[in-house]
Amino acid sequence: MEDSKINGEKGKFSPAFVDIQTAEVVEPPPSMGRRILRIFRKNLLIFLLILALCLGVGIGAALRTVEPKFDYRQLMYLKFPGDLLMNMLKMLILPLIVSSLISGLASLDTRSSGKMGGLAVAYYLITTFAAVVLGIILVVSIGPGYKGGDAKRSGSSKIVNTADTFLDLLRQCFPDNLIEIAFLKPVTEQKEIPYEEETMTTAIMNSTMSTMTTAIMNSTMSTNTTTEMTTSNTTTTPAPKKYLPEVGKTSGMNVLGVVTFSIFFGIIVGRLGEKAKAMKDFFDALNEVTMKLVSLVIWYSPIGVLFLVAHKVVEMENPEQTFQQLLYYFLTVMAGLFAHGFITLPLIYFIFVRKNPLKFIAGVAQAIFTALGTSSSSATLPITMRCLEQNNGVDRRVTKFVAPVGATINMDGTALYEAVAVIFIGQMQGYDLSIGQIIIISITATTAAIGAAGVPQAGLVTMVIVLTAVGFPTEDVTLILAIDWLLDRFRTAINVLGDAFGAGIVAHLARNELKNMDNDIEFGDGQTNNGYISSTLDERL
Repeated sequence: MEDSKINGEKGKFSPAFVDIQTAEVVEPPPSMGRRILRIFRKNLLIFLLILALCLGVGIGAALRTVEPKFDYRQLMYLKFPGDLLMNMLKMLILPLIVSSLISGLASLDTRSSGKMGGLAVAYYLITTFAAVVLGIILVVSIGPGYKGGDAKRSGSSKIVNTADTFLDLLRQCFPDNLIEIAFLKPVTEQKEIPYEEETMTTAIMNSTMSTMTTAIMNSTMSTNTTTEMTTSNTTTTPAPKKYLPEVGKTSGMNVLGVVTFSIFFGIIVGRLGEKAKAMKDFFDALNEVTMKLVSLVIWYSPIGVLFLVAHKVVEMENPEQTFQQLLYYFLTVMAGLFAHGFITLPLIYFIFVRKNPLKFIAGVAQAIFTALGTSSSSATLPITMRCLEQNNGVDRRVTKFVAPVGATINMDGTALYEAVAVIFIGQMQGYDLSIGQIIIISITATTAAIGAAGVPQAGLVTMVIVLTAVGFPTEDVTLILAIDWLLDRFRTAINVLGDAFGAGIVAHLARNELKNMDNDIEFGDGQTNNGYISSTLDERL
C-alpha cells in the first residue's frame, strides 16, 4: 500500500510504498530521466572537461582564420587563463607531495610500508618495460620511418652525456639544500672548451730559409714580398670541439629530492611513534588543507584547459602539413599508447585484482582529461589522488604513498614514446638497427623514463639520452618537434592512468597489512585480531 507520510511530511505524497510481507519501505526504481540526471550530476566535472577540450579545438580553429594573425602578445593573452590553472596546480605540488608522503608513511608500520614500496617499484618497472617492448614491436613492424615524407627539422638540440645524466638523477635524489629543492635542481651541462687555432704551416722549409736569406741579402721590399708569399702559403685548421662537464643548478622544482626526503622523513616519524605524534598530526592537517584547496582548483580546471588547448591550436604554423609529414609516426605512437593504456594495464589490473578495469578507468576519467589538458602528470596529481579515493575507494594510506611516487618515476607513456621516436629517427636516417642496439634502446628508455620530470615535454630531454646510447645524432630530436606537443598530452594521460592502476593494485595486494593495522588501532595495546576475541575486546564488551 502506498504511504503519503513516508517522508515525515504530512500531506506530501511520496512514491515509496511499504512491502506488506517484510514491512520495509521500498523505493521504486528511478525513471530513465532521473538516472541520466544523477549520472550527469555525479560526473559534471568530467563533462565540463570534455566540453572544454572540444571548445578549445573549435575556438582555436576559428581564431586561425582571423586576419591579421595573432601576434605574440595576443597569444599570451589567450593563454593567460590556462597559465593561471598551471600556476595553481604547480603551487600545490610541493605541499601535496610532502604532506601526502609523510602523512601516509607515518601512518604505516615499517613492514607495511616496505611491502607497499616493493610492490609499487616492481609494478613501475614491469609496466614501464612492457610499454617499451610494445613500442619497439610496433615501430619495427609498421616501419613509419620508411613510409616516405621528409620530416621538417627545426631548432637545435643540447649536448647531453648519458653517464652525466644518470649521475644527475642521483644528485637530485640527495639534494644539498632543502630550501633550494623547491625551485632549483642540479644539472650537468657540457661547456665548450675555448681553444686556440692550431697553425699548420704548409710552406716548405726551403721557402722559409730562402725568405730569411733574402731578408739579409736583398732589400727590405724584397723581404716583405717574400714574407707575404710565405704567409699566404700558411693555412690553419680548427681543432675539434671539446666539451667539459660542469655541474650547475637550473630553475625547476627538484621533485626527486622532495620525494626522497619525504619518504625517509615519513618512515622515521612513523617509527618514533608517540614521540613524533605532534609532527604526524601537523602533516595530517596539512594534507587535509591541501586537498581542500585542490577541490577548489579543480572546478576552475575546465576554463584553464579550454584556453590552453585553444592557444596551442592557434600557435601551430601549418597543422595540415604537420600531420601529413608525420602521420605514420603519430599513428604508431597512438596505437602503442592505446594498446598499453586500454589493453596491457587493464589486463594486469584484472589478473591481480579480479575486478572490472573499465569501471576503474571511469573512476579516474577526470584525471585523464585533466592530463590531456595540462600535459603534466605532476600538475594532475591532486586530481588523481582525489579520484582514486572518492571514486574508486582506494585506501588513503596507499594513495598518499603510491600516487606521488608514481607521478615522479612511473612514466609508461613516455618510455613507449621514446623507444618509438628513437627507432623512427633511425629509420628516417637510414640506420640499420642491430638486436644489440634495440636491447640498449629498451633498457635505456626504461631507465630514462624513470628520471623524466612530470612536466610538459620532459620526454624530449630524456630522449636525448636514448639517442646518445645508440650513437644517433642528438640534433635529430628536432625531427619530431612539430607534433610532440600533441603526443605529449596523450602520453601524459597514459602516465596518469598507469599511476592510478598502480595504486589500485598495491591497495589490493597490501589489503591484509592495512586490515591488520586497522585491527591494531581498534583493539589497542599492540594486539592484533587473528580471528579470536581478545581480552581487550572482552573488557570493552
